[in-house]
Amino acid sequence: MSKRKMQNIHNFHIPIMGTGFTIDTPLRVAKFGISSVVSLVDDVLIEQVREYHCNQNKLSYEAIEKTDSDYRAKRITTYLNLLDHLIKKQVEELKILSFSEDNDLKKYFDLLPDCSELKKSYLLMLQTSDQTEKKQKQTLLRESIQAGSIDVNIMTKLNGEHYSDGEKLPAQYSDALAALRGYANSTVSSSMIFSAGLNPVLYGYMTEFDDFFPDEKGHIKKKIVLKVSDYRSAVIQGKFLAKKGLWVSEYRIESALNCGGHAFLGDGSVIGPILEEFKTRKTELINMLHDYFVKALQAKGCVVPENIPAVKVTVQGGIGTHEEHQFLIDYYQVDSVGWATPFMLVPEAVNVDEEHLEKLMHAEEKDVRLNSFSPLGISFWNLITSASELARQQRVQEGCPGATCTKGYLRFDKEFTERPICQASKAYISKKMAELDNTEMAENVKTFVKEMLLNKSCICHDLAGCVTKRYHIDPNATPAVCCGPNIVNFAKIATLQEMVDHIYGRTSLLAKNNRPHVFIRELEINTDFLEDEIEKRKAGLPTRQTEKMKEMRDNLIANVGYYQQLGEVLPKRQELKQALDRLLQRLRSIVL
Repeated sequence: MSKRKMQNIHNFHIPIMGTGFTIDTPLRVAKFGISSVVSLVDDVLIEQVREYHCNQNKLSYEAIEKTDSDYRAKRITTYLNLLDHLIKKQVEELKILSFSEDNDLKKYFDLLPDCSELKKSYLLMLQTSDQTEKKQKQTLLRESIQAGSIDVNIMTKLNGEHYSDGEKLPAQYSDALAALRGYANSTVSSSMIFSAGLNPVLYGYMTEFDDFFPDEKGHIKKKIVLKVSDYRSAVIQGKFLAKKGLWVSEYRIESALNCGGHAFLGDGSVIGPILEEFKTRKTELINMLHDYFVKALQAKGCVVPENIPAVKVTVQGGIGTHEEHQFLIDYYQVDSVGWATPFMLVPEAVNVDEEHLEKLMHAEEKDVRLNSFSPLGISFWNLITSASELARQQRVQEGCPGATCTKGYLRFDKEFTERPICQASKAYISKKMAELDNTEMAENVKTFVKEMLLNKSCICHDLAGCVTKRYHIDPNATPAVCCGPNIVNFAKIATLQEMVDHIYGRTSLLAKNNRPHVFIRELEINTDFLEDEIEKRKAGLPTRQTEKMKEMRDNLIANVGYYQQLGEVLPKRQELKQALDRLLQRLRSIVL
């Protein structure tokens, strides 16, 4: 069995979802070889979930209090160590199970993609009649079992300052750096996924931890993954890190708009052309970065690996069928495809309380909106029937808008205060509303700005609600749900086996036969956004500059042309051709 196959038990992964939805997903899926991502934003939630799982597993629990020194980093380290310990135990227990029973050992191999060598070896073992030979094959299969990765995520811009006795603490105690330190000091061997762009201070801080550097064989205990919007971003960030002797092991491309949670509005770029550039220029990128990497290691007196460390390219955002999944792997040669929003209907894998499972099952397009919900000033996909959104609306109706800021991870605004506050907080909204009342501007503009302000949701606390409610940590939680628009294509609670079978084409969980292809849907969402911006400009409301909208329109037209040129390569060619023709006509009719 090749090394590549052993490193890729599955060709899909479960990306980060909010702060709570995947907070303990590794405990649910890693023993089956499935990798998933834990958010390191909310150390309060991390501590609560650690206590929960210590109690569930009859392990001693000693609280790490906010008064403890370096409490944030310690909470993260201790929680990740707990996950690492429990998952290793799960795998060892799985390995000693019998192949002749319906158990997790059988499930491990049943879940594998049919094309994998390991799956073929398993099926061959089942057909073997000679008992001595069969036991030998079973021993080899047990030895091949490996856990999925306990990957973690840091949003690079979420780097709030911390204070003690009114004094600002040094930079290493800021949110992002403390989270990085917490991960670096843990026992896990996995990947750190950075999203939201380059943070020089955070990236530089990695050089203080040996686990991010390779050994002589090129093995890196803690790998670096960059979530990037395009090839140019990969070059800029990859070069910055390579010059510090840090190697990027994976570039994770996520659709700018066709995703859950924060949507980083771009210039109309879409995943097909972006992946095409990575496909054609990946070797060029690796060779260029390797030169910087080697020189930096030599300058530091560090070990230079014998071979170039491996580099993966992965993709995520709006994928919903096996055909889409397989096309991305076969044509663009990606190493893994991320499946997020559909897993919100898989309680075995992702945390959603019963009330919101019901709401997700019945969600329609009008229920999932992209708007100014995030206090970060970044567009955000939100389920508007969630308890969090209903509570926000009630506070507005009662004349007391804004949330009580209990966690403070999104406190970045200093417009009215010396120390930063959150734009979704009562403190900020009351001050901003008063300022707007005394500001001269067109009445329709003032109404629009106020509406955008009142839309701000408490997402750092409420995104933990689905897990704190499910685990009875906070029965009164008002969960927020940051599903992507893809949720409307799935309408039933599924088991892990069913969802994996859907991904690998062994069954279908789609609720709609007329679901647009992922390439079409991404173009549609971008076009919808552009048309909305144009309508706002016509009404005299704040929007992007005309030049930016023209750039977006022209890029979308070019991207439609790209998909048209793929021609015979694309699946369902005639259906896609008609959809692309309609989109091209729609885009050409846009007048700026």
